[in-house]
Amino acid sequence: MSMSLNKPALPWFRQSWPWFLLSLPAIAVIAGFITFWLAVESDDGLVADDYYKQGLALQQSIVRDKEAARLGLVAQLRFEGGRVALNLSSDGMAAPATVFLSLIHPTRTELDRAISLVGDNGNYTASTDALDGRWQVLLEDESRAWRLTGTIDLPSETEVRLVAQPPVN
Repeated sequence: MSMSLNKPALPWFRQSWPWFLLSLPAIAVIAGFITFWLAVESDDGLVADDYYKQGLALQQSIVRDKEAARLGLVAQLRFEGGRVALNLSSDGMAAPATVFLSLIHPTRTELDRAISLVGDNGNYTASTDALDGRWQVLLEDESRAWRLTGTIDLPSETEVRLVAQPPVN
């Protein structure tokens, strides 16, 4: 009598290779649900809600830059602790009583700051939160007839000089 060394075949669900093959599509489905959940729950702050209006307003922004250049506007902006100081000079206009400073974070709109600066003879001050990181700076008058723009990297830089430059056509 000869003995057979063959083991009886196991059913498919007791073998490892079918489970490995089934796990690949299962992982893809789970990853798809996680991706869908992240897309629904997270806010994409990088996309402007009114991008079409912003595109249409581009021409108006160019006009404001040209007006600032025509007036010869120069601003020296200084951040010290919780204060911001501004010195505004111009060749062709008297200094306004109030100017508006917008500090715009490049990627997170919830961090943007709008500061009203009150002063006289072109010297303005206001208080602000301590800021960290790179910021887009926008300075404009109350009637929004002109604007000055620039960037600052806080806290390593504490001063920025904004000079009106006409846009290139």
